[in-house]
Amino acid sequence: MKGVTGANLLKLLEQRLDNMVFRMGFTPSRETARQLVLHKHFEVNGHVVDRPSFQLKPGDRVTVREKSKDLLVVEESLKKYGSRGTVPYISVDVNKREGVYLEAPTREMIPVPIEENIIVELYSK
Repeated sequence: MKGVTGANLLKLLEQRLDNMVFRMGFTPSRETARQLVLHKHFEVNGHVVDRPSFQLKPGDRVTVREKSKDLLVVEESLKKYGSRGTVPYISVDVNKREGVYLEAPTREMIPVPIEENIIVELYSK
């Protein structure tokens, strides 16, 4: 990828399905998101995806599967969705239990308090 290595790393991590499920408010944590993706509770563009590392592309629609819409963990997490904070590169319809990945985020859009240049330095040795 062209660009700043650290920013590219964060973009790739942000585009993962498990991260987007968490960001969309369907789960209270990334660990729970990973577990629910593995157990086939989500669809991407109408297809069941069970790989947490699946890379979303702008325009992809993530939905909770019909059989999973009443899961207590999803319902409880969606109640707290607005209070956790939202990001500008996703759109979520809480009632339909679906979200759309709108655009690839820039580094400034990603709300992660981390110095990615230190990570890049560590792995480039």
